[in-house]
Amino acid sequence: MTNFSDNEILNWAALLKLKAKNSKDRRLHDFYQAGTYCNETPLSDIEFVALDFETTGLDSQQNSIISIGLVPFNLRRIFCRKAKKWYLNPQDKLQENSIIIHGITHSDLQGAPDLLLILEQLLDELAGKVVVVHYRHIERDFLDHALRLLINEGIVFPVIDTMQIEANLQRAKSQGILSFFKPKHKVSIRLANTRERYNLPAYAPHDALTDAIATAELLQAQINYHFSSDTEIRKLWL
Repeated sequence: MTNFSDNEILNWAALLKLKAKNSKDRRLHDFYQAGTYCNETPLSDIEFVALDFETTGLDSQQNSIISIGLVPFNLRRIFCRKAKKWYLNPQDKLQENSIIIHGITHSDLQGAPDLLLILEQLLDELAGKVVVVHYRHIERDFLDHALRLLINEGIVFPVIDTMQIEANLQRAKSQGILSFFKPKHKVSIRLANTRERYNLPAYAPHDALTDAIATAELLQAQINYHFSSDTEIRKLWL
């Protein structure tokens, strides 16, 4: 499969159309067939879905997904009644250090399905929408690697990364003329710290569904503060 870096993909609609033509798995074909928006679509016309994974570690090549949370939203509303959450049977061992972070234990995962059993439902929830995450190398990389192992076919899809947006904003701010006279200090772009800068409420971290909702709220705030409803999707997605 051809590897695409973030900067190489200029037309996601065309790429997904090509992927639909070439995909051998029916579920992936249907996902790609749903397509996506053209580059010039304003954010006000976009249907988003915030996505978050909890995993057994941070290495997509060695670790696996144990929980998925998602919630659809647009610039005006977050549709919590349509939110979904799954626990998944991990493909590797649940490690003590990861349990300390996300609080998911062996008893929580007892009887949990394999990813393949919920894959069609997951892809249906994502199809045709723009996926929003906080740090794309978790959700996009983990799902791609998991599907390569399970069905011998990876996945690509456009995302808006609220962490990348914040990194870009903070970098631009630090390069301003006035910032030259201020003492330098590193600004955290973790989800909770970023939300705090937008006066968003504090939520308990490391629950997939809660973090998905938190990410949806954060994007709404970032757009409200720094962009507009007329901003074209090509300005934000990767």
